[in-house]
Amino acid sequence: MPAVTVDDILLLPRISEPDPAVARDRQVLAVTTAPSAFEGEGFPVRRAFAGVDLSDLDPFIHLDQMGEVDYAPGEPKGTAWHPHRGFETVTYIIDGTFRHQDSNGGGGLITNGDTQWMTAGGGILHIEEPPEELVVSGGLFHGFQLWVNLPARLKMANPRYQDIRAGQVALLSSPDGGTLVRVIAGEVDGHAGPGVTHTPITLLHATLEPGAQLRLPWRADFNALGYVLAGSGTAGHDRRPVRTGQLAVFGPGDVITVAARSRADGPSQGLDILVLGGEPIREPVAAYGPFVMNTRDELVQAFEDFQAGRLGTIPAEPHPGHDVL
Repeated sequence: MPAVTVDDILLLPRISEPDPAVARDRQVLAVTTAPSAFEGEGFPVRRAFAGVDLSDLDPFIHLDQMGEVDYAPGEPKGTAWHPHRGFETVTYIIDGTFRHQDSNGGGGLITNGDTQWMTAGGGILHIEEPPEELVVSGGLFHGFQLWVNLPARLKMANPRYQDIRAGQVALLSSPDGGTLVRVIAGEVDGHAGPGVTHTPITLLHATLEPGAQLRLPWRADFNALGYVLAGSGTAGHDRRPVRTGQLAVFGPGDVITVAARSRADGPSQGLDILVLGGEPIREPVAAYGPFVMNTRDELVQAFEDFQAGRLGTIPAEPHPGHDVL
């Protein structure tokens, strides 16, 4: 699991140890196990948010762990062209390579720690697929895609595309030097990630060595979730056991605690976990297929606009005027 690594973690800025006299530890409200499914043209995913109430996820809607799968030659798969409206997609690749193209002219290749952040807003068409050379060769593929909701006032915002390279993420160390934290969006202890968000969120990928513990200062007005990508350990001050494919839903407070098992669990060394949270939007959600709106009438309108070709045309070649950050 390469993503971004460093030669000497002790040279990185260290996250401040929360003051136990004033810090409120978040307890774990629930631990759920993601069911397996297939997406797009048939690539395997784990549905990380399955069975969790939207009120606990807000402002997030959906999270798929893509892989981890070692494809044989000819096996890599992606998606066909499809529409989105009303939210943002965040695609983070840990192993392998994925190609994105959209009807707004955005797109490119992402690999080993890169992120593609697409604001669908009022409507966009896009496609995600492995490049031809990966289809021919096969190989390891692992990543995730997160859907971030947009408030009603931004549902119809102009589409936007952000190409975030692995080298742009903020890299931090835990106080004990046993955890590498990659901040993709939002901020941790005053260190900001590169992702520009319409909805205030924090998104990070942490790798804990066996026996390491990570205590993260966390905004009290944000919700908090932890999804285990690999390995096993515990979540929360109450040390609830978690393992690969499980999601921990945290309660209120301003500190998140996760820890790795003291010994490696199978092929996974330590614990790899996504930690994410955001400011709840607290608006009605009407979601169906590729659209996330506030009302059923808005969903109907989204389908009508798609069928009428008002969400874009394909294919689109990149052009100087498209909105890219």
